[in-house]
Amino acid sequence: MFDRNRTVINKHIKNIYNDKELDINSTSAKIAQVRIEGNRNVKRKISIYNLDVIISLGYRVKSHVGIEFRKWASTKLKEYLVKGFAINERLLKDKIFKIENLENEISYLKEKEFYVQKSLTDGFLSIITNYSKSFELLSKFDSNSLSTSNLKNDIIYVINYDDVYQAILKLKNELINRGEASDLFGNPKDDSFKGILGSISQTVFGELAYPSIEEQAAQLLYSIIKGHAFSDGNKRIGSFVFVWFLEQNEYAFSKNHLRKINENTLVALALVVAQSLPEQRELMVKLIINLVKN
Repeated sequence: MFDRNRTVINKHIKNIYNDKELDINSTSAKIAQVRIEGNRNVKRKISIYNLDVIISLGYRVKSHVGIEFRKWASTKLKEYLVKGFAINERLLKDKIFKIENLENEISYLKEKEFYVQKSLTDGFLSIITNYSKSFELLSKFDSNSLSTSNLKNDIIYVINYDDVYQAILKLKNELINRGEASDLFGNPKDDSFKGILGSISQTVFGELAYPSIEEQAAQLLYSIIKGHAFSDGNKRIGSFVFVWFLEQNEYAFSKNHLRKINENTLVALALVVAQSLPEQRELMVKLIINLVKN
């Protein structure tokens, strides 16, 4: 290579790596090859190198070919640094029509850059507009100032144990048929599930303890997941009853006819509640309320 023998080239390669000019792991590899030595086949590991090593060798080797390489490489480097691009003049002379193609490509790239920049700007404004509520909720969550005002008190459906448990049994059968649950799913450990529902629908001095749809829905999701009233499936059952209750009260959709709690949000909520600390109950409930209201 560069009109120098294997010994000289190997010496330069060793110096390249010793000087930390290149990283040996990312610029070289050893490949097993079978060679005939005498009358037998011998497997040897042969070192191979990438283009980075070849270029580095070109700047180290003392030979006429090395000098020609350095002159050519330096010219190309200077051309790139000054102009921002390098051109293969011989190729362009052989195929003149490629100049026109290059001009068209440059024009296309400029036009594309304009639309990409416009798209980025539009996308930025779209994020601010479409996720303004999310930013507000995150800020209030961090400062523990989530509001529970302006809630909807027109409760159409009052939670009932028999209705809810029948709905859970239907969910269980559906999941078993799909191979996503076992017979343990939805089996109450004791009467604690009845207690959870009773505490949500209870009245104090003739008034509901949780008078709004948002409050009851939030208490359902939190209490079922954290209460572990079932042998298996507490997160799924809590999520299911939460959405089911909203639908029974015709409160599952926003004014724009979109689901207030989509699939990803429901999964995230269930996991956040499950991982939350007991002292974070009030904060978790307020977060759920704010995601449901409006």
